[in-house]
Amino acid sequence: MSNRLKILIVDDEAEFRVPLAERLSMRGFEVQHVGGGEEAVRRVRADRDIDVVLLDYRMPGMDGRATLREIKSFRPEIQVIMLTAYGSVDMAAELGKMGAFKFMSKPVRLDELVAAVRAAAIEKTHDLARQDMPVRKHRRWTDRLVGSHNLRPAVILAGVAILLIAYLAPPPSGLVALLQTPKAGAADDSAVRAYSEYRDMPPGRTIAAHYREAFGPAVTTGPSGGPDRERRESESAARRASLMIGLIFTAALFWASGAVPIGITAVIVAVVMYLGGVMGPDRIAQAFAKDSVVFIFGVLVLSRVITRTGLDRRIAMLLLMPVRNLVLLLFVFLPLFAMTCSFISESILIALMMPLFVTVYRQVADPGAAGLPPRADRRLLVMFALMLCYASNVGGPGSPAAGGRNAVMIGILADYGAAPTFMQWVKYGMPFVPVAALAVGLYFFVVFRGKIGTAALDVASIARRSSQRLGPMNRDEYATAGIFLLVILLWMFGGERLGMGGPVLLGLVLLNVMGVMKWSEITKIHWDVVFLYAGASALGKGLAVTGGAVYLATGFVDLLPDALLDGSAFGGLLGKSGLPIAVSLLTGVVTNIMSDGAAVAAVGPITVPMAQSAGLHPWSVGFATAFASSFPHMLIIGTPANALVYIMCKDPKTGRQLVTQGDFLRHGAAVFILSFIVLWAWAILGYWRWIGF
Repeated sequence: MSNRLKILIVDDEAEFRVPLAERLSMRGFEVQHVGGGEEAVRRVRADRDIDVVLLDYRMPGMDGRATLREIKSFRPEIQVIMLTAYGSVDMAAELGKMGAFKFMSKPVRLDELVAAVRAAAIEKTHDLARQDMPVRKHRRWTDRLVGSHNLRPAVILAGVAILLIAYLAPPPSGLVALLQTPKAGAADDSAVRAYSEYRDMPPGRTIAAHYREAFGPAVTTGPSGGPDRERRESESAARRASLMIGLIFTAALFWASGAVPIGITAVIVAVVMYLGGVMGPDRIAQAFAKDSVVFIFGVLVLSRVITRTGLDRRIAMLLLMPVRNLVLLLFVFLPLFAMTCSFISESILIALMMPLFVTVYRQVADPGAAGLPPRADRRLLVMFALMLCYASNVGGPGSPAAGGRNAVMIGILADYGAAPTFMQWVKYGMPFVPVAALAVGLYFFVVFRGKIGTAALDVASIARRSSQRLGPMNRDEYATAGIFLLVILLWMFGGERLGMGGPVLLGLVLLNVMGVMKWSEITKIHWDVVFLYAGASALGKGLAVTGGAVYLATGFVDLLPDALLDGSAFGGLLGKSGLPIAVSLLTGVVTNIMSDGAAVAAVGPITVPMAQSAGLHPWSVGFATAFASSFPHMLIIGTPANALVYIMCKDPKTGRQLVTQGDFLRHGAAVFILSFIVLWAWAILGYWRWIGF
């Protein structure tokens, strides 16, 4: 097998196509040739490795136009170069609309044809990327097993093996015992308190029994009752909990490696949950259609409208006016942005700011050309995207308004009569935010300053020039700005009643009524990110209701050494801060594989009671748990902000993902560690001791 480009020549004149095939073969191409359109169509349908077709326009029977239409109807990614001795400008325009890559007149110089073929092969790769299709290459079987982005057979097989082992192997005895533990009522101090449905369980009921009764035909127990029924009930529930644990690792593996398109991974989640009987069909559908998923969908459409109208450049000129270089960007703008995210949803601000930085990136990376930006300039977009993403994440501890995870923790603390007020939370959380944001800025300054070649980057001037090209604001911009402001106000003041999805859907309706947005805008968004977050939401729900999340959380706590929990570790240096440090690490790890709110819901009910038994104020552990849930830096599925940043950094021309899951893993791991250093050294061991509880 070879990596050579494969060309198919289609021409009814053998005296033309045979010598051309020989000459192209001498240039290193793998060449086939046929004498008519019908045979060409059959060859293209049978051979998926053909990259470029050289097609004669005038042929008997099926002519070049009909052959082009047929090829493009079922293999749109194949690039077709039309060759004819009777060409015209009108003919070239017509064939271009039909999908021809290039129109060349016979006789054609070989060097020009070779250049066109190579350009066509590159365009085929871009087409595949835009359609989230794998790039197939002619390689050895071992290379085919490794595959390429969107098709990695070895990783797929590994994922299937994980799922089969998780479902077919006997469930861990600890998991079965957990699901058999009954709720003890007000005096309950068991791990059952961490179950997401704990409040809905009557005293004496086990997780397994509640799961069977509340979530439909998920557990088959047989006709008999008594202890035997309870045992089968627990084992059946444990098998599904094990399947969900295996599924979350499989999904994370697929999302991280690009084994299949990210949207298909979400579909795999649904298929496994259906076939594994995790929940009934209606429940699974509800898990995929959560308010946060509707929010993601609406924000993607709204962001597209904002960018198309040019409003993003206007806002950039206002927000980035003081930013004259990277120092001001990273050490002034970034902390202010993180503090703003403490009071306004980070997803809202990311949806507003990310298009602005994409515009700035395009101006810096390639001010006039339309080709693919060079790799060095890609680093600039990586810095822009991830600095915004991580700054928005570390803004989460600043106030209860920053996210649902904080509301979940306030609810847990309220169960123990220790719910903090809004300002009490701000007192313990806000000092963390600017310091953590400065640490994020310092990281990107050190890592990227010598690599992007823009140390004196004047972001304000670039934003101003981009905005000035548009001229005065028009009606569509004013309408979009007003509706976007209305949506933000509804998010801020009507969020409890309307949720996050309701306001943005209202905004889209108003934009359509005013003639600013057309229905086609909705069809053109990146639906893969909507499916991605829907799949992540369903994973979190499945883990929670089966008890798998509780098992993961308690297992981690059980691994912690007693010395860390009782304050004797490191010669007593940590004092009673060992428990908050340990639970923050637990939450940080869990929140990178499931949603932040789900992580707090799973870990908080376990850790807050531990604080009381250790003689600590519940806030010390509750705040540590909630704050660490703001560190999902490593996976795209960590937060809606991560998902939005990822999808907004896809090159619209080439389909290339400019900010990848690998970038999130590489830089997110470093920022993850930095976030904990700030949390432990500055907050838990620092000003928290000074403020007291």
